[in-house]
Amino acid sequence: MTEYLERVRRPDRTGPAGRRIAVSAGIAALGFALGIFQKWLDGSAANELPGIFQRLDLTNFFGRFAVWIFLGAVISVCAATPVRAGLNTFLFLGCMVLGYYVYGQFVLGFFPRSYAMIWAVLACVSPVPAAVCWYAKGCGWPAVVISAGILGCLLSQAIGLVQGLRVLFLPEVIVWAAAVVILRRRDWKEFAWEMGLSVVIAAAVQVLLPFWG
Repeated sequence: MTEYLERVRRPDRTGPAGRRIAVSAGIAALGFALGIFQKWLDGSAANELPGIFQRLDLTNFFGRFAVWIFLGAVISVCAATPVRAGLNTFLFLGCMVLGYYVYGQFVLGFFPRSYAMIWAVLACVSPVPAAVCWYAKGCGWPAVVISAGILGCLLSQAIGLVQGLRVLFLPEVIVWAAAVVILRRRDWKEFAWEMGLSVVIAAAVQVLLPFWG
């Protein structure tokens, strides 16, 4: 099994330990900062936010799934190994949840324990899908299917496909386009399959989970 997975994508274990630690620490700090930022957006009245934040509708943007799927996928595929992908994604999401609820508790005086536990559980299980997502930048059909799954989830949040073709949320169209650039296959035939499968997956998600978009 290990040999097969390494044919899809071979881990790179040659980097210095100090650099790996610094990268993981930076990812954790980024997650914590984004958690605080998101809670600050949630706790601010719309007319209190800077004009550019209102125009970009950042409160809704960070309150939806697409940006977190995108960031988690980027952290995963940029890691050197699937183990590092799982660790870094866990640190990012775990620290994001920590920052969000620390700010809520000590600045806003609000701590919904049940919601915090749900997000904590999601952060704890995130290393598994992150390790799978790491193979999206590999080669062969497994990589095509995994990358199509990521793009399909993002596309389902960005563009309506089932009940008339329409843009659902413009910032998420940008997120989806960025993901296409990052996950694009070098082989044009594989790229065509990747995009076609992603559309099928996005449509299936919108049918099965109509509340998702």
